[in-house]
Amino acid sequence: MSIHPSLKMSSKDKQTRSVLKRTERIKILLEKGQWQKSNSIYGLPKIKVFRMKIKKEKATAEQPQTGATESKPTEEINPTKS
Repeated sequence: MSIHPSLKMSSKDKQTRSVLKRTERIKILLEKGQWQKSNSIYGLPKIKVFRMKIKKEKATAEQPQTGATESKPTEEINPTKS
């Protein structure tokens, strides 16, 4: 038996969770050095979840323009050669 199309979740509907589980918060605190073994697992500080968006560059920006900005290569001067 299959799932009805109206009940399926698309990739657009998935969102980043704004709340972390206790183990995830402890792991982040360990990485930051703010957690000791003697601390209580209750009453942990809030930890902000960062969302990253990566913008795609346009294809025209990747190709350098030729013409007035073109420069001539210069010869390297080697002080050890005479």
